[in-house]
Amino acid sequence: LGIFSLRNVEEVKFLLHKNDDVNALDQERRTPLHAAACLGDVRIMDLLIKSGASVNAKDQGWLTPLHRAAASRNERAVGLLLRQGAEVSARDRLWQTPLHVAAANRAMRCAEALVPLLSSLNVADRNGRTALHHAAYSGHTEMVTLLLNKGANLSASDKKDRQAIHWAAYLGHLEIVKVLVSRNADVACRDKRGYTPLHVAAINGHIDVVKYLLRLGAEIDEPNAFGNTSLHMACYNGQEAVANELVNRGANVNQPNLRGCTPLHLAAVSTNGALCLELLVNNGADVNMQSKEGKSPLHMAAIHGRFTRSQILIQNGGEIDCVDKYGNTPLHIAAKHGHELLISTLMTNGADTARQGIHGMFPLHLAVLYGFSDCCRKLLSSGQLYSIVSSLSNEHVLSAGFDINTPDSLGRTCLHAAASGGNVECLNLLLSSGADLTKKDKLGRAPLHYAAANGTFQCTVALVSAGAAVNELDLKGCSPLHYAAASQTFRRYGTIGEDLSVSQRSAFVFRCLEYLLDNGAEPGLRNNKGFSPVHYAAAYGNKQNLELLLEMSFNCLGDVESSFPVSPLHLAVSITVLIKILNMFYISLRVLSETLVSLDVRDGGGPLMLATLGSHVDCVHMLLERGSKPDTGDKWSRTALHRAAVVGSEDCVSALLEHEASGLCRDVRGKSPLHLAASCGHGEVLRLLLQAAAQSDPLDSLLDYSGYTLATSPHHWEDGWRHKDCLEVILEHKPLSIQEGNSFTPLHCALMNGHDAAAELMVETMGSEIINLRDAKGRTPLHAAAHSEKVSGLQLALVWGSEVNSVDYSGRSALMVAAETGQTTAVEILLHQAKADLSLLDMNNNTALHLACSRGHEMCALLILSEIDDLSLINATNNALQMPLHIAARNGLATVVEVLLSRGATVLAVDEEGHTPALACAPNKDVADCLALILSTMKPFPSKDPTAGATYSLNLLKHCGIIATRHPLPNGSLRHSYSKERHATVGLDSCLTD
Repeated sequence: LGIFSLRNVEEVKFLLHKNDDVNALDQERRTPLHAAACLGDVRIMDLLIKSGASVNAKDQGWLTPLHRAAASRNERAVGLLLRQGAEVSARDRLWQTPLHVAAANRAMRCAEALVPLLSSLNVADRNGRTALHHAAYSGHTEMVTLLLNKGANLSASDKKDRQAIHWAAYLGHLEIVKVLVSRNADVACRDKRGYTPLHVAAINGHIDVVKYLLRLGAEIDEPNAFGNTSLHMACYNGQEAVANELVNRGANVNQPNLRGCTPLHLAAVSTNGALCLELLVNNGADVNMQSKEGKSPLHMAAIHGRFTRSQILIQNGGEIDCVDKYGNTPLHIAAKHGHELLISTLMTNGADTARQGIHGMFPLHLAVLYGFSDCCRKLLSSGQLYSIVSSLSNEHVLSAGFDINTPDSLGRTCLHAAASGGNVECLNLLLSSGADLTKKDKLGRAPLHYAAANGTFQCTVALVSAGAAVNELDLKGCSPLHYAAASQTFRRYGTIGEDLSVSQRSAFVFRCLEYLLDNGAEPGLRNNKGFSPVHYAAAYGNKQNLELLLEMSFNCLGDVESSFPVSPLHLAVSITVLIKILNMFYISLRVLSETLVSLDVRDGGGPLMLATLGSHVDCVHMLLERGSKPDTGDKWSRTALHRAAVVGSEDCVSALLEHEASGLCRDVRGKSPLHLAASCGHGEVLRLLLQAAAQSDPLDSLLDYSGYTLATSPHHWEDGWRHKDCLEVILEHKPLSIQEGNSFTPLHCALMNGHDAAAELMVETMGSEIINLRDAKGRTPLHAAAHSEKVSGLQLALVWGSEVNSVDYSGRSALMVAAETGQTTAVEILLHQAKADLSLLDMNNNTALHLACSRGHEMCALLILSEIDDLSLINATNNALQMPLHIAARNGLATVVEVLLSRGATVLAVDEEGHTPALACAPNKDVADCLALILSTMKPFPSKDPTAGATYSLNLLKHCGIIATRHPLPNGSLRHSYSKERHATVGLDSCLTD
């Protein structure tokens, strides 16, 4: 590249004369020709090509020299490469052609050279975007005009249904919007989420585009899929100029979206929505309109502490104590989110501090629960209960505020909330304000229970120091020590200390437990079910807690008083097993569904298996060191290693392998731990097992009893091969395994299920020779791809050289498969891009047209008909002597019948049962025979017109209101312009989307 940058032709000649490899690759698999094309040096390029450089070489991103030249806007380089046979339709990994690249990089001259050589300008990349999309995105008006003039589809949509006009409007390219509109672009078109060009222009604040679209009549209050209008989007994004224009044009300022939020709600919550909020309020927006959750704009302002906006809302009539459906006022919301300044504003304007919200909680409950001491102090200073007593009558004459010991609907006081939240400053403020630390909730729990359960050391110390009873029991018989023993499990998310590391939190939990024990907490206390704190520590895997409690306890392992026949060891594994099972994704549940019953020791599942399922590696090591046999199986012959593979515990797998557990042992279905690890997507576990298997028996085929390998398990393909890392491991260690076992290879499976990323990985690793592998029925991966609704796999197979006309053992090609299964887009690609042979016959002499008609796939049949000019194919008969006309008539495909007749299909041919196409319309053979008898006795109607007899059948069709025409389009496809009296005209594109 350094030589090329100096334009040193002589140096290049010298290196070539020394026989340097002209196609040498760098780290990104780029050849010297890639570099020369990028720089646009045609002299060096010409020299390289004459020396044998490959003009279609692909780098790591599948970019060819032509892509590089187009990206650098070097038209001379593009011209040279095209003259030397560069593939004009080559695709990179994003499926972008050189034209896509030229359009994206404003390479006008390059595009002009490429366009005449392309059969279609509407080829889509992996995101569904055509060259026109890229040109509109880049803002190059001349490029857009060129593509439109050459036949680019104005209405082409990407995978999110966004047209070129969406991108132009979104990026503010007004001139391109005008060009597209001048070519009849739909200004009301919607993407998958219902966004119109007006929505996206409003989002980015492109006022000129907004004005232009409004002048064209764009619907100003059109909602998207979420119910948001353009005014919603402008307000949410703080686009005040756009919002002003929309309001002046009559936009509905009170229109709710699907959640019931108006533009004012979004302006209140938006980062930059202050000016928009003021604009809306000044133009009649309802400041008290509530969403479906009951939130007013003032609630929304309180979420993010929008102080100035809250003042505007209050000054314009916003209700201070408006409640949402949970009973929360704006003051509750401000307290929950810690906005002290807003709390002051609300209280100054009369907000009720004693109003009970969600679960009957005060704003103070929420402030201390979330640890906002400043808010706590503010609420205490202004909202605590006070009363004035008359000196004469000794009666209360004035009361205000709230009692901080008032419980919520679950019996919890503010002190309970502070203990749970973990902010000791809030806790001390409450204690100093008279909070009662002996109050219990409806489950009999004191604040100390909450502090212990959350492992909040400082709060525990404060409560114990203030006199809280350390051995007080709740209604379940649990002391604070029970909860402290399992505090990592009971810990509430969103509390103080969530930013601490796991080790730091564990240290605080341990100190909390230690402090309770030092202050008289009894480790031998048992709850109503007979469980002690030791059981809780064991059950929830707190090793440090367990060790400390064991040191402080006596005879705690004897469970004679427990109402359940379980020891702490059983709890240590069984409860964690349950948690892990609940958190496993559903494929693991499927694998585990047959394994769960093995938890019963009577089925052969011992402590080692239970400890493995719980991923308690310390227990696993201990059991193995004390003589547990690692290969002992349950009644299904599954070992501890099988279980470790399912739960994905690398540590347990390593421990078992260190103690010589067999990674190749099979269960009753022949599945080894490797199969289960692959099925559950545990890549690193699979790597460990493969390494161990290679050492113990490198020749093991790794097949189960059904003939499936690691890569061909049905679980992978039914579930979407989400575990790409496992596939990478398999290809790294056992690449040939994808060709072993079941002949329906992983590549077949991946393409059939639309998993093109997995398919691409296999082809890249194994090479293009696997793209034409056949299964037991002679089907290639292309046949499998033709089954899929996603065409990306089909295009991948074609790019890698799959034989488009290859037939399986029943004589069917990929086109026949796509036609029979109704995959319209696949049929279109195979016909227009791959030029599939329409004359091929299967073992029953059916053509692709026969098969499409037989399954009632009208659109597929029409696409095939658009490519047929041979009358012999129109009238081709299968083994039952049926023509496509027979089959189409029998299945009621009126439009297909219409086209067949207009193309010369004979109406008098009979099938093996002696039925004409007309009789084939009968629902069964008996009805057809009756119809034939009736017709045979009917006399023909006399005709005044001597030519009428010749056109009798067509006149009948006209009476049915069916008229067929056929016009060629520039891209060679069929324009579907058939009309029916009772049905609107259906265009080809709209049929494809049905």
